[in-house]
This record gives sequence, structure tokens and C-alpha cells, in this order.
Amino acid sequence: LSGSSRPMPAVKEEALQFRSELDNWYRLAANPGRLFRLAFVVEPPEQGMDDEDDEGHEVQRDSAKEASWRVGIFLQADDDPEELVTAERVWTNRKNKAFARDLGIENPSGVLRMGLDRSLEVCPEMAVAMKRARVTHLDLNTRQAHRFMKETAPRLAELGMMVHLPAWWSQRHQSIGLALVAQDTDAPPDPAQKPGKAFKGSATGILDRDSLVKFQWQIALGEVRLNPKELYRMAQEKQPLVNINGRWIELKPEEVQQAINFFNKKGAEGEVGLADVLRKGLLKEKVPLPLVEFNLEGMLAKLAGDAGTFEEVDEPINFVGQLRDYQKRGLSWLHFLGRLGVGACLADDMGLGKTIQLLALAGLDLVNYEAAGAGRPNPTLLVCPMSLVGNWQREAARFVPDLRVLIHHGSERRQGEDFLADMDRYDMVLTTYGLALRDRDLLDKVTWRRIVLDEAQNIKNPTARQTQAVRSLEAPQRVALTGTPVENHLTELWSIMHFLNPGLLGTQRDYKGRFATPIERHGDPEASALLRQLTGPFILRRLKSDRSIIKELPEKMEARVYCNLTKDQAALYQAVVDDMMKQINSAAGIARKGLILTTLMKLKQVCNHPSLLTKDKKPLAKRSGKLARLEELLEVMLDGDDACLIFTQFSSWGDMLTKHLEKRFGEEVAFLHGGTSQKERDRMVMNFQSPEGPRVFVLSLKAGGVGLNLTKANQIVHYDRWWNPAVEDQASDRAYRIGQTRNVQVRKFVCGGTLEEKIDKMIEQKKALADAIIGTGEGWLTELDTDQLSELFKLSQDAVSE
Repeated sequence: LSGSSRPMPAVKEEALQFRSELDNWYRLAANPGRLFRLAFVVEPPEQGMDDEDDEGHEVQRDSAKEASWRVGIFLQADDDPEELVTAERVWTNRKNKAFARDLGIENPSGVLRMGLDRSLEVCPEMAVAMKRARVTHLDLNTRQAHRFMKETAPRLAELGMMVHLPAWWSQRHQSIGLALVAQDTDAPPDPAQKPGKAFKGSATGILDRDSLVKFQWQIALGEVRLNPKELYRMAQEKQPLVNINGRWIELKPEEVQQAINFFNKKGAEGEVGLADVLRKGLLKEKVPLPLVEFNLEGMLAKLAGDAGTFEEVDEPINFVGQLRDYQKRGLSWLHFLGRLGVGACLADDMGLGKTIQLLALAGLDLVNYEAAGAGRPNPTLLVCPMSLVGNWQREAARFVPDLRVLIHHGSERRQGEDFLADMDRYDMVLTTYGLALRDRDLLDKVTWRRIVLDEAQNIKNPTARQTQAVRSLEAPQRVALTGTPVENHLTELWSIMHFLNPGLLGTQRDYKGRFATPIERHGDPEASALLRQLTGPFILRRLKSDRSIIKELPEKMEARVYCNLTKDQAALYQAVVDDMMKQINSAAGIARKGLILTTLMKLKQVCNHPSLLTKDKKPLAKRSGKLARLEELLEVMLDGDDACLIFTQFSSWGDMLTKHLEKRFGEEVAFLHGGTSQKERDRMVMNFQSPEGPRVFVLSLKAGGVGLNLTKANQIVHYDRWWNPAVEDQASDRAYRIGQTRNVQVRKFVCGGTLEEKIDKMIEQKKALADAIIGTGEGWLTELDTDQLSELFKLSQDAVSE
């Protein structure tokens, strides 16, 4: 138009139309006064009647599939956006000069008409409306309104027009999520109802293999919850916008279809075991859409809460003594989970009284059954290490004298029908892990009230025959007692939980991939948090370091005592290392691992004392840096009123050390090891605890690390290191437990500059990872390459004393 040749070829009709539009534009441009532009205001239809879905939720729907949306047409002043003049007023006052003068515009209807004409370019619905002489609004159905707001409105804005959309339009996007609600199907069993002799798997609680939990999937749209029938209705209507509780929401067809496919395949509701529903809710197994909410209702809601959400019970009247407040909460928790048929792991810190909490529970059974006129409950089977059988028997007689206890152990134990016939005469049967395997078929014939595992880490190996035997025994209630449920290798936790609540953590393979590997290798905080969330309802753990749990327990102080090697020790140490390095390059596989573990054991022995490796009969004095440091400490301890426990993993060294210390200090030194009989073990403990008993007690770590109450001691020495800190802590807590009145000093001997110091640092680095768990034992050392082994075993120059 601005070129040298002004004429523009065109069809006559198009040219006339163009000329008319130009004339209008020029006329409006020359129009004096205020400026107005075309504006549209979208008004959703009035809400239809309130309906209720199957869950009782109010769901406001369109009054019809073709709901009427109104798009009002206005003139909007540029200098005052709040001034909106309806198209109806403009048309009505088309010839009213006073109206135009009040607006400050010469030709309002001309401005309106021009805007309407221009809107035809991008708004197909306007073509229908323009058939009317005076266009005041657009009537649209839901689908048209959605297209107008989503597609037409932006294009109208590009033409300089104003479009006022509902406030909710910017927040219309609401992804479909899933909500899972679970509720126990029946009331918990009466605690005094004695199960019949035909138990063998009958339903007795919500986590029993044959017991079911009701579950229901719901659609989650923000705060609104709908059942799947509502989703099906929405999908059938195929509306891009739906009104739910007064709010219009834009649904994504692909998400709707995903949800429908899920419900068609899995079902919207049903009944499954609690282990399954927890995996669905917490692990989000096979859920195609985000799981935004997981609710447990009924008794299950209390299961998911903390220890204060259930009714607290006091110690029963047949309990001799008084439980502390945290022990009452433990008793209440065990009682509550037992009523639900849920397996419970009481994992209180060592020395906080797991034994008496369990005995109080057994006493409560007797009281409840008697009050209900149900006689006595079926017996509880308690499985423990052999060294603890006597302790359980004594504690039961002390705290619950009414409890009739049978020890099932030894060559003269009852067998066959004689054993089964005696079950009505006992309330608790004590046996060992070894006999649980050996007599599994016999024990399986008894209708047990409850199965309890003390020191439950004894089933840490899930594939061991002993573990499988214990796991196969049936009972409506299962309890695991352990002070170290998580500190050990994570597979141990899986094995304990699989005994308590089979299936809760899935298969061992799935568990390893989801939890064990990410946590142990990478310190994955999300995996750790999820594992705690999944197992939390079934594990109760209180720590002695928590002053809100127990205030009167004294302090425990720990320290490493670094010792030097003597010259003889250093020479022998280097000879062992040199011998290994000569062989390591030619060794592979099992032979290589065996060589490394053998060398490791030899070096530990050298660090203790050369005679432990060489088996010579020379006097022990002045030949070991550790022994010299121990003698110095004992001189100070024995000058006062201290008593000392000395732990070693070598029974042979314990025997040598005991004889040396008796000769060195001229007083009795006790020695407890794996070969000590139960009777002698009990005598030694009682003797040590007495005021006149010995003040030094040497114990092999495995034999003396569990099940002993040695609160007379306030000094503890770990003469050689066990590479699992939890095992050392468990041994230390033989003295640091309820009944201890003095501060406890724990010393861990480490030969500086040797593999002891280097491995100690490696362990500390692993512990620093969030919730990381190192493996039990020393097998991980065998995976180091040759250079790493050389560095690990290399003797530092500062390792030898002058």
C-alpha cells in the first residue's frame, strides 16, 4: 500500500469489505474522547443439585451434560478498567447522545460493532451469535467454554481485547492421584478368649495370614476424594471440565484412562492381608498414579500412631514389683499388638528391662483369662540362647510367681506324648534355638498362645535351618526381643520382621534391592526413612541415653586406649604380613578369602600377645603393650573400690590372662567362656555380684556378651576389638543397665599403627553415613584388592614402643 504502485488487485466483494473496515477504523481513530475496547467475561453455569457418592461425599455436578456457560460482552474503558459497559446497554442507547456523552465517546455502538467484527477472526462461536441483530453475550456448552478459555481467549488478547476468566482458571490443572483407605474387618479378639486346640492358622488378628483388612481406593483431586464410580461417570461424559464441590477442574484424559485401567485390573475395593495393604500404601507397589494419601482407620489407626495412642495398662496384680513408666508403655504396646494379632519387636536398649516387660505381659494373660472365666491361657513358647535359660527361670519366679515354667532342655527333657500331655500344666516353656530345630515337629504339635524369641538376632540368617524351624511354628502372637534390631546387617532386620509379620517387607530379594543395598552402600536417606516408616508400627525402641526414658541411670563414658607393640610383637607382626603378601597374588576365590581371614586372625593374636600365636610357655609379663597397659589400669582400679569386666574374643587368651592376673595381683579373677556350664555360669555371676566376690571378671565376648547382669562392675575393658560395634555395646551393657549406680567407664584397646587402628577408622567412617549399617563379622575385608590389603596390614613406624 505504501509502494510506488498503490493499486492492489482484489475481488470486488472483498475490496468493498476491506474499504468498509478501513472507513470504520479511520472514523474511530478520529473519534475524540476516551478509548474503549471490547471485553468478554466468562461466567460458569449455576451449580446443579448436590449429589452424594457412595462414600457420602457431596459432589456438585453440571445440571446437564450440555451445561450453559455465559460469556458476557462489554466495552471496557482503558483509563478505568473497572468501568465495564454491557453490550445490552450500548445497543439500547445506540441513538442516545447523552449516554455517549456520559461515557466520553462519540459512537459507542460503532466501537462495539467493530470489536465484534474483529472477534470473528478468532472466535467461531461469534459467527452464530452475530446472526442476532444485537449481540449481548455468547451461550456455550462446557466443551465450547473450555475451548473458548483455552484457545480463543489468548487470541482475542492478541487482537487487543480483554478477556476476564474465572479466578479458578489459572488453577484448573489438578492431576489425578490415588488415596488408599484401609480398615480392619473385625473387632480385635477378646484377650481372654482361649483359642481352640484346632488353631493351626485360624484367624486371630489383622496380620494373621488368614485374616483380612478392608481396603478401598479413592480418586484424589486436591482435597476432594471420589470413588471410582464417579470417575467412570466423568469418563463417559467426556467433558474437559468437571465441577466438584463448586470447583471446576480440568481433567487429563490420559490420567483418567490410567486410573480406569488400574481399577479394571486391580479392583476399587476388597480385602487383603495387612502386610499387602501396607506395601501398597507405603511402598506404592504397582500404582500408576501418585499415591497422595494413605489412611488407616479403626484399630489400624492406632497401630500407625506412637506409643501413646492406645490404652495404657498397669502391671497385673500378680506381678511382684513396680514397672517404670516406659515399661508400662512397653507392656501396653505389647498387649495392644497382641490383641491385633500383629508381631511385635521390643527393641529397647540393653538393660532397660525387656525381660520383665514380657513377664508382665504373661502375668496379664493369667489375670485376664481368670477374670473372663476362661481358665488359663495356652502356654507361651520362649526361645533363647542356652546361657539365658536359667536367667529367665529365675526372673519368672521372682516377678510372676504364679507363672508355671517348664525348661525344655537337656537329655532328660520330656518327649513325645509325655511332653504334649504336660502342656496343660505350664504357662511358659523355655527352650533353646538349637532345640527349636531339633524338636520342631514336637513343638509344632502344641497350640501355643505366643512365641517369643529372646536375643532375636539368633535368627539373623534367614536361610539357616534354625531360623526356618522357628519361623514355621504357629502362634496367634509373636514377639521378638533384641537390643540391636537395626544396628546389625539389614538382612537381619528382614529376617526378624519376616518371623513377626510374614510378607510385610516383601521377598528377601526385593528387600535387598529396595532397602539393604541403597542404605548399606550409599547411605540412602529416603530408603532409610521409608524402611523406618514401614517397620515403625511393629518396633518399639527406647534408649538409655534418652533422659526422658530413665533419669537415674548414671553416665557411660567411652574411650579408646592406644597401645604400642613391643619389639617382639612388631617383628612377629611383620613376619605374618610378609608371609601373606608372598601368597596373596597366587591365591584366588575361596583360597584368597581364607588366607586373608587367617592372616587377620593371626595379627589380632599378635596384637594381644605373642604367646597367643606362638603357643610358647614363656611368662607373659613385659612382652605385650596391651597387657602392660591393662596392668597399669588394674593397679589404679584395684586400689579403690572399682570392679572390672575384661572382654576378649579368644577363649585361650582369656584363660592365659586370668592366670597371669591372679598371680600378678594376688586375688581371684573369674573367667567365663563358651565351655562354662549353665550351673557354673549362674554361680559365677552370683559370686561376682556379691560384695565379697572377685573384682575382676574375664569373659569371652560371645559367651559373656548377652544375658548377664553384672552391675557390680563400673570399669569395662575390650581387650581386643570385635568389628561390629553393636556386639561390643551389647557386652558393655552387661554392666551399664538398670541397677547400675556408678558411672561406667568403657575402654577399647587399640594397637596404634596396626590394622586395629586402620579398621577402627574405616568402621567409624561407615557409621557416619546416615543410618548406614556395616556387615556383621569380617567378611567384607576379603573383598579388598591387594594394594588395599597391603596398606591395611602395613605396620606403621610409630607402632613400636621404645
